[in-house]
Amino acid sequence: MSQDEVIEARVLDALDEAETVRLLADLVRVPSVTGTDAESDLQHHCARLLVEAGLDVDVWKLDLDELRAAPGFPGTEAPRTEGYGVVGVTEGEGEPALVLQGHADVVPIGDPARWEGDPFAARISGNIMHGRGACDMKAGLAANLAVVAALSRSGVRLARPLALHCVVGEEDGGLGAFATLARGHRGEAAVIAEPTSGAIIAATAGALTFRIEVAGRAAHGATRYEGVNALEVFWPVFEVIRRLEADRNRDPDPVFDGNPMPYPIEIGTVRAGDWASSVPDLLVAEGRLGVRLDEDPAQARLALETAIAELDHPWLREHPPVVTWPGGQFASGRLPTGHALLGQVATAVAEVTGSHPAEAAAPYGSDLRLYAAGGIPALHYGPGDVRFAHAPREQVDLRELRDVTRVLALLALRRCGVRG
Repeated sequence: MSQDEVIEARVLDALDEAETVRLLADLVRVPSVTGTDAESDLQHHCARLLVEAGLDVDVWKLDLDELRAAPGFPGTEAPRTEGYGVVGVTEGEGEPALVLQGHADVVPIGDPARWEGDPFAARISGNIMHGRGACDMKAGLAANLAVVAALSRSGVRLARPLALHCVVGEEDGGLGAFATLARGHRGEAAVIAEPTSGAIIAATAGALTFRIEVAGRAAHGATRYEGVNALEVFWPVFEVIRRLEADRNRDPDPVFDGNPMPYPIEIGTVRAGDWASSVPDLLVAEGRLGVRLDEDPAQARLALETAIAELDHPWLREHPPVVTWPGGQFASGRLPTGHALLGQVATAVAEVTGSHPAEAAAPYGSDLRLYAAGGIPALHYGPGDVRFAHAPREQVDLRELRDVTRVLALLALRRCGVRG
């Protein structure tokens, strides 16, 4: 066994699987919904764990006004009065050779009746942990934290720094990653531990939040023929959106092979009317527009605005729908072709799991595009199946948590090197 293999075995032996599961349970039990006080609480908890692991830790309160005014601000949707950034860096010379990134925030639970018990109880059944955020993405966050704990426990010192970025606000635009990069935290490459079901995600589509306001004409419900129902005249708008979606999903990039719709457009909320016996005079629809790989988000916005503006409908010609762009604005992003990080992660995955991972692309926006735009090559690799993310009875397989933690530990050692 070579010296490198001896050191790697030492660090892997220092990984405590039961401790990592307990750590994940602790993270899930904090109801860190985007923008809430609990999100800040969890950030401070992560900072304490990084201090305990011996890292140099930067904790700062985000200047929300300054960030909103900064070029490239990614947008937000959730109400927010505060946010904190947390970065831990190990000893070593020069710029971090690797960043491990994870977000602390989760989406709301939805209908409580759809859950079995408390959504934040971190209930374990067999090899599965249930709970909001277990999959997206506290299992990935736990894996990152477990790696630095094992390095500390093993006594292995890295030649170049390893950085952990714990961020907020990923779910509604990427505020935390944007703030972290704006503060000057860098790295040679980054792994974002989002759920990937054992695959490596080297590219992500984007997603832009839009709002469409459609005017009608109010009238008493008993004389509805005197009015124009905003819901009724919205339907042609919805139909043109579906046609645009079909158009934009013709001949997608080959990295999406097997995905039937890499760039979805969907209406998520519809609000109309204010009285049961009145003809509604306003409908407000909000949704998300998929951004194609390498597409300028401005061009994606223009495509939706143009399709709606060119709609041939007598009422809508005289009362054109108003399209605005509030909330999260996720561009697309991808790892540069041929970058060494892909092969390094794939090799570590094959050694840990015994099988070579698939390479894929994701149809959703993420923090990857902010790191890529900042000149930091990045990819996704983390525990969990994204189909459970944002869903009732969210869950993660703890065997995936174990494997991903071991992969990231090997990757950190190989990218950062060890002091002689």
